[in-house]
Amino acid sequence: MDIKGKICVITGAASGIGAASVKAFTARGATVVAVDINEAGVRDVASHCGVIALTCDVGNEASVNDMVAQVNADVGAIDLFFANAGVLTGGDPLTTPISVWESQWQVNTMSHIYAIRAVLPGMLERGSGYFVHTASMAGILTTHGNLTYATTKHAVVGIAEWMSVTYHDKGIRFSLLAPLGVRTPMLGDPNSAWSSSAAGPIKEPEEVAEQVIEAVRAEQFLILTDEIAQTWMERKTYDLERWLTGMRRLQAKIESAGS
Repeated sequence: MDIKGKICVITGAASGIGAASVKAFTARGATVVAVDINEAGVRDVASHCGVIALTCDVGNEASVNDMVAQVNADVGAIDLFFANAGVLTGGDPLTTPISVWESQWQVNTMSHIYAIRAVLPGMLERGSGYFVHTASMAGILTTHGNLTYATTKHAVVGIAEWMSVTYHDKGIRFSLLAPLGVRTPMLGDPNSAWSSSAAGPIKEPEEVAEQVIEAVRAEQFLILTDEIAQTWMERKTYDLERWLTGMRRLQAKIESAGS
């Protein structure tokens, strides 16, 4: 897809990959709507880029429906929806409250379903459209120390794959962004044991935004932020037992560094 002149909605747009993507998509001639629950943050990003800012709780279907309706009425039919918003909360299954599981499930997983339910019917009527789903390598491999995040991101991978299989021949395209470490507020301390090992090479949000644009142009499904991610995926699929052993060693290293 050539994004020039296309109406593109980007969620999680107040910071990180979302904010960088607002700038990158706008620079390529797209008509961008920046969306975030952080009203002050998204308005600041939008004002610097000269785009529209809307507030929305992507974990609430009514809020998503209202946002999409406003875009359709004020801007036009959505050509590309970049479901990028996410939260990094949770931990292990024994200490993480069920309320945290429920809230993260809504934001990290159901937000993608809410967007699809609101936007896909119009795309199907027109016979064209594009969704970009932000997951994480945590959703393809796993992540140490946060079962909640890993589980919700695994679900996003499943959603994107299923949608691509089912709707590709109906003119709808899908990309799955699965980053390793990216220098955003979610990364935390870049010098921590986890960030310096399990997170892989740390990328800047601007680099990732450019990778997204190139993938959309090529209509490429899987977007990896570093070549090492492909190697890690292959190691997992080639010999799962060996991969699990290596991940256990890394878990022990992270725990030792934190003690």
